[in-house]
Amino acid sequence: MIRVTDVAYVRFRAPSLDEMEKFLDEFGMVRAARSETTLHMRGGYARPFCHVTEKGDPAFLGLAFFAANLDDLARLASEEGVPVLDHDAPGGGKLVRLTDPDGFIVEVVAGQTRPEKLPIQRHPVLNDAETKQRVGEALRIAGGPSQVMRLGHCVLNVTDFRKSEAWYKSRFGLVTSDEIELAPGAPLGAFLRCDRGSVHVDHHTLFLVGTGTPGFNHAAFEVANMDDLMVGHQHLEQAGRRHEWGIGRHLLGSQIFDYWRDPWGHTVEHWTDGDLFNNQTPPNKAGLAELMGNQWGPAAPPTMGS
Repeated sequence: MIRVTDVAYVRFRAPSLDEMEKFLDEFGMVRAARSETTLHMRGGYARPFCHVTEKGDPAFLGLAFFAANLDDLARLASEEGVPVLDHDAPGGGKLVRLTDPDGFIVEVVAGQTRPEKLPIQRHPVLNDAETKQRVGEALRIAGGPSQVMRLGHCVLNVTDFRKSEAWYKSRFGLVTSDEIELAPGAPLGAFLRCDRGSVHVDHHTLFLVGTGTPGFNHAAFEVANMDDLMVGHQHLEQAGRRHEWGIGRHLLGSQIFDYWRDPWGHTVEHWTDGDLFNNQTPPNKAGLAELMGNQWGPAAPPTMGS
């Protein structure tokens, strides 16, 4: 129907906006806007926000994608028989609101006013065994939170993988990077990416896991670089936040990862240095060992994904 360009934001509910903002500040986001009922937090890239919290009982509500333009948004609305709405959020613009097969809210946005990009606070010049770029000066990395740049992907547990896969692909033009099989011919889920033709995009924007029970798995936020991720890990650890898994490097997608839990148990990830694919990259099939395996780092805990 259309081809979305990236994931835009995730939407939650929480009983305390104060506590959520405190956590997200320690996680590396910046306040974009706040009212008595809603908190919008942004990253460093020129995007209005990447995380929304509505006041209420703890829950994951849904996610959003960017449409390429307002014409695509209008076409999606017409095909789905739903209105194009004004987006009452930082950046304004327009949105279309849908509901996926498991009841998750899926918004598609376009026409937003973009803020200025925030300067990267940690951008170290690194030396390795063969390339010496930093000479005559010492490297000093300032402490503090990681610098979240943007939302990179979202992972959903779904009731029926094939049904959800067809729903997302047919509306948003997503394509498969890696399909995960329990055994040959027995699919569990798939890493899906945006289709921007020859333009290289993240290995995955959405990962659907057919667990049989719908639920939020995790949301992953890109940080500035590896030093930034490591410093942020230390900052969250010192703040007493709950660590889930990491630090390591995935096999599928290749990202360096670090998973944490927010105050209500939702898993959020810092990541950097992921794979970029385009329409010249064919789909792949992989098993559970590759899904949960690392190139380095600790094994996944049994609580990961729940």
